[in-house]
Amino acid sequence: MTRIVHKIAIDARIINSSTGRYVERLLHYLQDIDTENEYVVLVRKKDASYWQPRRKNFHVQVADFDNYSLAEQFGFKRFLSDLKPDLVHFCMPQQPVGHKGPAVTTFHDLTLLHTYNSDKNWLVFHAKQLVGRFVFKRVAQKSQLILTPSNYTKKHLAEFAHIPAEKIRVTLLAAEPDITTTEPYELPFKRFIMYVGQQPDYKNIRRLGDAHQKLLETHPDLGLVLVGKKAEDALANEVYFKKKGYENIHFTGFIPDSQRDWLMQHTAAYIFPSLMEGFGLPGLEAMAAGAPVVSSNATCLPEIYGDAAHYFNPSDTDDMANAINQVISDGKLRSELIARGERKVAEYSWRRMAEQTHAAYMEALGSTSSSER
Repeated sequence: MTRIVHKIAIDARIINSSTGRYVERLLHYLQDIDTENEYVVLVRKKDASYWQPRRKNFHVQVADFDNYSLAEQFGFKRFLSDLKPDLVHFCMPQQPVGHKGPAVTTFHDLTLLHTYNSDKNWLVFHAKQLVGRFVFKRVAQKSQLILTPSNYTKKHLAEFAHIPAEKIRVTLLAAEPDITTTEPYELPFKRFIMYVGQQPDYKNIRRLGDAHQKLLETHPDLGLVLVGKKAEDALANEVYFKKKGYENIHFTGFIPDSQRDWLMQHTAAYIFPSLMEGFGLPGLEAMAAGAPVVSSNATCLPEIYGDAAHYFNPSDTDDMANAINQVISDGKLRSELIARGERKVAEYSWRRMAEQTHAAYMEALGSTSSSER
C-alpha cells in the first residue's frame, strides 16, 4: 500500500521573536520524527536565513506579511491558496480568518485580550485588541485542532471561544539545559536577584522594583538585574525607577546568552512577577540554569512550576518582598528550590512536544480525509 505524502505548511513568521524558541525546537525535532511528508516553513523576508533545514523534505519559503494587517488577511490568504498545502500549522493565532483549508493553530496565551501596555498608543492598542478578539474566536472555531502549552490556557480558550475542550491538545514546552560556555557580566554590586525578558505592563516589573527597594532595608547590598533588550517598555520602566530615585537597579540591555546564563548561575534568586502567562518558560529556563525561582502565583504558573518555585501574590508588593526575602535569607530553602527545579525541568521535553504536535497534524489530516470521503 502506497503511503500518501502530505504537504504541510508551518507558519513560522514568529521564529525570530520572543516566542520563536517554541517554533525552532518544534522544527528541530520534527525533522527527526517525520522524514516522509513535505514541510514548507514560512518565514519573514528578514528571517530567510535564520533557520536552515537539515532534511530534504523541509524547505524554507518567504511569506512576508505583517501580523494583524490587511496584507495578512488578504495577501497571505492568496499566498496559502497558491501554495495549496494539505494542512497549515499556524504557530500563533494571527492568520487570515478567511483561510478555508485544514489548519492546526497554537494559542500560547490570551494576554492580548486581557492586558494593556502603557508604552503603546491607547487607540491603536485597543483597536488591535478588538481585532484580536474577533480573530482569536474565529480561528479557534474554524481550526481542526488547537494546541496550547498549559491546561490553564486550554480552559480559558475553551470558555472564551465557546469550543469543546476535546478540540484542544496541551503540548507542554520545555527548558532543556544547554549551557556549554558562560561569560562573566560585570555588575556594580556582587549580590543580586534578576529577571529576564520583555517588560510590558503585565510582566509586573514596576512592582518588582518596588519590592526590591523594600528589600534594601534589610539587604542594602542587594541588586536587581533586568536582562533584555531595551525596547520601549524597558526604557519606560528605567525612567520610572529613576524618577522614583530607586537604587541598585541595573538594566543590561541586550546581552549574549553566555552572559545571561552566567547571571542565572550566580543570582541569589530568579524572580518571575508576571500577572498573566500561558506557560511561563523563563522560570523553567532559570531552573535549568540552577537558579532558585520565586514566582507569581497567577494563572498557569503553579501548574507549570509545582513545588519547584516559592510563590507570592503579584498584586501585593509586601508579599512579593517577603517571599524573595525568605529565599535569599534561608540557605536550606534556597538549596531545596534548586534541587526541585532540576527535577521539575526533567519532566518537560521539547521532543515530546514535537511528537504530540506531529500527532495532531496526523489527526487533523485524518479527520479531513474522512470528511472528504
